[in-house]
Amino acid sequence: MSDAGRPLLTDDFDYDLPSWAIAQAPVEPRDSCRLLVVDRRSGQVDHRTFTDLPDYLREGDLLVVNETRVIPARLRGHKEESGGAVEVLLLRERYADTWECLVKPGRRLRPGAHIVFGDGDLTGFVVDLVEGTGGRLIKFTASKGSFLAAVHRLGEMPLPPYITRPLEDPSLYQTIFAKDERSAAAPTAGLHFTTELTERLTSQGVGVAMVELDVGLDTFRSVAEDDPREHSMHQEHFRVPEGTATRVAEARRGGGRIVAVGTTSVRALESAVDDETGEVSAREGMTSLFVLPGHRFSAVDGLVTNFHMPRSTLLMMVSAFAGRDAVLTAYRIALEEGYRFLSFGDAMLII
Repeated sequence: MSDAGRPLLTDDFDYDLPSWAIAQAPVEPRDSCRLLVVDRRSGQVDHRTFTDLPDYLREGDLLVVNETRVIPARLRGHKEESGGAVEVLLLRERYADTWECLVKPGRRLRPGAHIVFGDGDLTGFVVDLVEGTGGRLIKFTASKGSFLAAVHRLGEMPLPPYITRPLEDPSLYQTIFAKDERSAAAPTAGLHFTTELTERLTSQGVGVAMVELDVGLDTFRSVAEDDPREHSMHQEHFRVPEGTATRVAEARRGGGRIVAVGTTSVRALESAVDDETGEVSAREGMTSLFVLPGHRFSAVDGLVTNFHMPRSTLLMMVSAFAGRDAVLTAYRIALEEGYRFLSFGDAMLII
């Protein structure tokens, strides 16, 4: 609820984001970015550098990181029948080499249409429309080698539309934790970590555990409804392995805090909470969890995150964790102090 006692509206998560504040490239080294620290209890705000993260964590704490890897998911091709240009964004593999995709222009691309990529190295057959999303289900066939090999030859990193500069090095959009290629976007909070910083954290007794959440369609969608409760989250695959569930339980028993790296790690952990015990369990499946203010967090005590778009589900989740007024105040301060926003921007620690 808002301070006025009414349900929160999407407008309550709006703020003015000037174009100059949107980072177009990451800083180097990655952990030299700025870090805005927000104390959830006192409201105190500290201005630090990401290399100072160990100052706020202690022995026994556990960082939980999303280890998904970004696939070069943007494919440019043409319709076989007319030669018209088509852009395809891979979102989620539904079956073997059959993917849920966003397509531009998609209005006339109906089931049965054929798309050709490159010199025919890869072709796509539109199997079906994806209800409620405007997407297409496309079956891909590579003329030689595997589907993924063809995607690596032809695909581009699917940078968000607010990043307008070409990415010279695709590895800049991968975290150091990235493993299996499954996502249409990076879990960007993890981009701030370097091997050296991670080694410093582990040497002081801070654990690092992995989850998976395949970043998909909702990364590219804003909340259009006036009432955010009417927004429909699409499903994304997640996995919390047995080892991570065990380490979360052990950290909690030892008095340690669970600090999620990114909103995707929050969604994975909170989706794996057992309804009966209230504890994180090993779990794999699909989640459509939409975290709004009023959500009772069971799995997360702290959060490393970026600065998010106005009116986004990500800003709403962060507001649920730290309080809407506190978060919007922190965002105002960050803009006044010249912090860099969004995927390649600076970081927040809420603890």
